[in-house]
Amino acid sequence: MEAQFKYRGKVLFADDIGFINRLICQNPDDSRWVLSRKLCRAWNWVQPNGTLRDMVCRSLMLELDRAGHIRLPAKKRDMPNPLTDRRRPGKLNIDQTPVEGVLSQIKPLQFRQIRRSPQEKVFNSLIEQFHYLGYCHPVGEQLKFIVYLKQRPIACLGWSSAPRHIGCRDRFIGWTATTRRQHIHLLAYNSRFLILPWVRVRFLASHLLGCMAKVLSAHWQAVYNHPIYYLETFVDKQRFSGTCYKAANWVYLGDTTGRGKNDQTHMPNRSIKAVWGYPLSKHFRWLLTEQDQ
Repeated sequence: MEAQFKYRGKVLFADDIGFINRLICQNPDDSRWVLSRKLCRAWNWVQPNGTLRDMVCRSLMLELDRAGHIRLPAKKRDMPNPLTDRRRPGKLNIDQTPVEGVLSQIKPLQFRQIRRSPQEKVFNSLIEQFHYLGYCHPVGEQLKFIVYLKQRPIACLGWSSAPRHIGCRDRFIGWTATTRRQHIHLLAYNSRFLILPWVRVRFLASHLLGCMAKVLSAHWQAVYNHPIYYLETFVDKQRFSGTCYKAANWVYLGDTTGRGKNDQTHMPNRSIKAVWGYPLSKHFRWLLTEQDQ
């Protein structure tokens, strides 16, 4: 059977589109929000932790409507979009007394996963103020960590769902298009790494990456009900050399194309990034290709 529509890795056939049309016809008084949740339940379209993939489903139905495959009911009200209706994080008054010395003198450090906690606002604000890219709300699964020296934050690390198409990474793992779709949720992307500018401790960055590699999978399991087997990140080659990742035994895999995920021109339109990866298991290739999920 020939595919009729593709959206973010979801392949729809004629029967699938027919099912959505019947669902709309059989529930003429339902809002778009209610219809998307019914479709998620009918298809068992859930995250590993059991949460409905409601937002992705609504986006899929909207794209189907725009393409003329279905006819959605008129919007009853504008639903808030958490990805666009966001104010920039506010600034914090934070102690900027220099932290200097050798790594052994500042241990032990505390790693706190602060996603969905009151401290998440602290993380967002620190990234907005002191990271050169500023704060951008991650898409998909995500965790946020603040590293504390006693009660003072000294670093932030953000992790999110991995980008779908990275050629050098896919070749390194041994992925086909099918195995990538089945297993990409088992990767975590280091989207933000910030050591606050008044913290100057040699070897701190690679130490933090090493500590994160030991604990991240367990935190992901607790929140999203599945482990992580591989970490990755991009390093802007015009700004950084990736020294801390190399020191933490990450592997340089190659460079991005500089085109972005929605490129239509096949021409570079952004800076080239170095791709670094870190397997969390010596069996990572088997875990990411052969294991039934």
